[in-house]
Amino acid sequence: MSSPVSCPDVIEIRGIRGFGRHGVFEHERADGQEFVVDVRLELDTRPAAASDDLADTVNYGLVAEQVHQAIETDPVDLIETLAQRIADLCLADRRVTATAVTIHKPSAPITVPFDDVVLTVQRRAGESS
Repeated sequence: MSSPVSCPDVIEIRGIRGFGRHGVFEHERADGQEFVVDVRLELDTRPAAASDDLADTVNYGLVAEQVHQAIETDPVDLIETLAQRIADLCLADRRVTATAVTIHKPSAPITVPFDDVVLTVQRRAGESS
C-alpha cells in the first residue's frame, strides 16, 4: 500500500523591497527604481516542527537578505531574468521543493496610467532553468 501524498508546507516572504537598476532603457540603468519581490517556498516543515531547531528548516531571514541582494546588484535587462535568478537561489536549499517568485515593478516606463507590472515565475526543484 502506498503512502498518501502529503501537501507541501509553505513559507511566504512578501514585500521585499530593494533599489535596482534593472531594465532595457538607459534611464532605468542610470536612475534605478524600486522593485518589490514576493517569494513562496514549498517544503516539508515537519522536521523543524519536531526538533524546534532553525537548522531543520529554511532560514527565511537569510532568504530575504539574498533576495534583497539580488535586487540591488548585477543589473539585468528583464524582470524575467531577475525572477529566474531569485528562483534559483531559493531552490539552492535542497529542502525547498518548489518556489514561486513574484517581481513587482511599480515604476516601469509605461506611458499610460497603471498600478503595477507584475511577473510571477513558478519553478520546481530539479527543473533546468
